[in-house]
Amino acid sequence: MSIIIILVGVGVLLLGVIVGYYLRLLVALGKRRSIEIDIKQMMVGAKEEAQRITDEAKKKSEELVSNLKEEEKKREQEWRETEKRLIKKDEFLDARQVEVNKEAEVIKLRVEEVKKIQEKVLKIEEEKRTELERVAELTQIQAKEELLRDVEKKYEEDIMVRIQKLENSNEEKLDRRAKDILATSIQRLAASTASELMTTVVSIPNNEIKGKIIGKEGRNIRAFERAAGVELIVDDTPGSIVISSFDPIRRQVARLALENLILDGRIQPAKIEELVEKAKEDINKIIKEKGEQAVYECGIFNFDPRIVAIIGRLYFRTSYGQNVLQHSTEMSHIAGMIAEELGADVQIAKAGALVHDIGKALDHEVQGTHVEIGMRILQKFGADERIVTAMKSHHEDYPYETIESIIVQTADAISGGRPGARRDSVENYLKRLQELEALVNQFPAVEKSYALQAGREIRIFVTPEKISDAEAKIMARDIAIKIEQELKYPGEIKVTMIRETRIVEYAR
Repeated sequence: MSIIIILVGVGVLLLGVIVGYYLRLLVALGKRRSIEIDIKQMMVGAKEEAQRITDEAKKKSEELVSNLKEEEKKREQEWRETEKRLIKKDEFLDARQVEVNKEAEVIKLRVEEVKKIQEKVLKIEEEKRTELERVAELTQIQAKEELLRDVEKKYEEDIMVRIQKLENSNEEKLDRRAKDILATSIQRLAASTASELMTTVVSIPNNEIKGKIIGKEGRNIRAFERAAGVELIVDDTPGSIVISSFDPIRRQVARLALENLILDGRIQPAKIEELVEKAKEDINKIIKEKGEQAVYECGIFNFDPRIVAIIGRLYFRTSYGQNVLQHSTEMSHIAGMIAEELGADVQIAKAGALVHDIGKALDHEVQGTHVEIGMRILQKFGADERIVTAMKSHHEDYPYETIESIIVQTADAISGGRPGARRDSVENYLKRLQELEALVNQFPAVEKSYALQAGREIRIFVTPEKISDAEAKIMARDIAIKIEQELKYPGEIKVTMIRETRIVEYAR
């Protein structure tokens, strides 16, 4: 019985499987037909959309073609009108050219007629002059000389008076013109005349730093002085240390190195040597920059780089409290203005003024005056000989050979002679000049005296009837000795004695 049940169950199971398969097959076929229908519908829709897009594109292209045809017609119309205008212009120009040619021919004919008339006039004048010479028995030159002699003889006194008046008038005009040029040059520059003093005092934050700078048994200060070549003065003055040296550049190297040591805090011999070397490099850079800045500011670009570097050294040099580089730059501008007014060579005048004190950068290292040292520097490094000529006469050590040399000396007097430009106060300056003149005026036979060049020269005029040339030489020496003994002054004073006999007469 159980077997029958099992068989029946198996048969039912097989029947269910078969029925399920056929049902699944029927569903799959139905879905396939549905997908095919959808695909066909999509294809039909796509074809309709493509047809619509094609129709729209065709319509737009037709409209575009129509617009282009209309634009082309307009362009053709404009071109035709332009062509007509050009044709009319060509016809007008051709007609005008014909008229111009006719006028040119007429002018040529008139020029020929004028030349013929001029030739006739010259021929008539020549014949007239020849006839006059024949009748008067004098040539043209002889007649002119005879006429001039008669006029000079007749109006000699009047001519002399007029010449005298012209001479006096010209002197006044020239003097006024010279003053105007100098005043204008000073006014156009209008540079500050505040003096720059080279500082040799280094500020320190506290007095403990002094002990570190001195070091154990003074080894740090000895190392610093040996490396920098200066003398350090460490006294009881609070908050400062004094650097002493005759070389301004060494003073600046020492100042910079000492400031860096104080900032670093590690003060010992090895660090001192390192920072001193670094300070030398920094100062050399500053020197180069200052030299390049000065020549660029003055508009001078043909100097040898070594001359430019020496010019930069003047930044650390002072003269009577006045910074020499600033003084030289100011002089260069003034000299350029004066040279422009006088029609001299502006570049030579400006260059000569800029390097006039270049010898001061090395005067503590090389024998000779700063003028001689400057001349050797410029000649050695190939500077223009005209520049050397312009700068060498600014203290009147050499005669003035060119107008530029006079301009440089004038610019030097203007820049250095301004009140406040140098360390002496105006009162001390005037007092020193008055004392100098009063001392010289005590000597017999002195007619008058003038202190010049900020008191660096005393020019003395003596009465020629009271003193001979030999006695004048002796008096000049006596005056120089008395100045040395009784007056206090910076640098040197040049004593110039002038003895001349002047006779003035007028022919009337």
